[in-house]
Amino acid sequence: MPESASETVPGTVKRKRANRWYAIALLGAVSISGCAEGDSVPEEARSASGLEQPPADAPALLTASGAGAAVDTVVSNLEVPWSLDFANDGRVFVTERGGQVRVIEKGVLRAEPWAVLPVFGREEQIAPESGLMGIALAPDFASSGHVFVHGTFWKRSQAPLSRAIDKAFRRIAGVFSPRAAIPYENRVYRLTDRGGKGVDATVVIDDLPTNFYHAGGALAFGPDGNLYVAVGEALASAFSDDPETASGQILRYRADGSVPEDNPIPGSPVYAIGLRNPQALAWHPMRNLLITTEHGPSFLPHEGGRSGKDELNLVTPGANYGWPVVAGRAGDARFVDPVAEWSPAIAPGGIAVYTGAYAPWQGNAFVGGLRGQQLRRIVFDSAAAAAGHLKVIQEEVLLSQTVGRIRAVRMGPDGHLWITTSNRDGRGVPSAQDDLVLRVRPQPGTNKVR
Repeated sequence: MPESASETVPGTVKRKRANRWYAIALLGAVSISGCAEGDSVPEEARSASGLEQPPADAPALLTASGAGAAVDTVVSNLEVPWSLDFANDGRVFVTERGGQVRVIEKGVLRAEPWAVLPVFGREEQIAPESGLMGIALAPDFASSGHVFVHGTFWKRSQAPLSRAIDKAFRRIAGVFSPRAAIPYENRVYRLTDRGGKGVDATVVIDDLPTNFYHAGGALAFGPDGNLYVAVGEALASAFSDDPETASGQILRYRADGSVPEDNPIPGSPVYAIGLRNPQALAWHPMRNLLITTEHGPSFLPHEGGRSGKDELNLVTPGANYGWPVVAGRAGDARFVDPVAEWSPAIAPGGIAVYTGAYAPWQGNAFVGGLRGQQLRRIVFDSAAAAAGHLKVIQEEVLLSQTVGRIRAVRMGPDGHLWITTSNRDGRGVPSAQDDLVLRVRPQPGTNKVR
């Protein structure tokens, strides 16, 4: 099982205050939050019924591209598909939150999972914002067969009794425990494709902070061949701007888990700080600009009651994006403002930059909206992008309240956008066929702009 895999190579960010008493910290959760598990949703506001209601569109320069979105169903009946990536042999690898890696081959979903990992939440039958999340095929997958996944797991030091105690406290105190009290962690595993199965699960990166909410989870190889990992602040906002932790940060590693010599902080994987819950990573092909989506605050008391202010950020080495001091565009010289902000929240999930044949979409970013239940087209100024900056000049809403919650968004090798729905994650209203992997194509004359 993956729990017996090899230890992390040097390069893991050290974690502070890890020696706090576990029971004391858990008891402290009662004073931190008066919310019982399930009563509050940090990522996205919920209606009184508990089911998500899409917000009104945020003020934006909404324009029509001259084409709507035609949607093809690739596969159905998945369990909260979180991320996907494409192999050069035509296979599509998809993570399901419950720990399964599934494979779509020649348009058909294989009946048996490619791999199953014992993620936190699998046995507990709970609906967290954690579990098996990001997936990234190695640049040399054709020869190595290596597939990397990012997920949440019980700490290997946690005995069954400790796990039982943690579950009991979460029922009493809610999920807002101090990070030191959390008996689970995020890890990145490397698996090898052999005989059509994922084998030899090996820990590449471990001891990443996580929580029931705000677990981050994005994973991607950049154009430089390095592995980028997005980590949420794990409900410990104060750590987001501390470069000695990994909370609320973008990390950059080599494929073996070691730290590149040209990282902003020598010997540290920290690449950028000050993020709340980054959900996706993508690169604009012009100048290889790294962009990420981020969920903004959602009325939590320890966040000062702020809400909205979801962000699209251009990530630069060593930059501080302001959380928890500021959210959204603050005009504070200490921090980097987002290139786009959405209030009310749309809960942005996946992001991809379109590189297909349809000229009006080329170089545009497409963002999946969870609470927003939409695919949002972001148009950048081409001159600014050529100069290494991103300036949003237009936005357009596609698929509004059509397929539900959109989580993953990827550019496929077929020249079309691929998306997944997340309607079975406990917040949506699933149909009989959910959840889905869909392919999105431009379709003139069918778009509705709100």
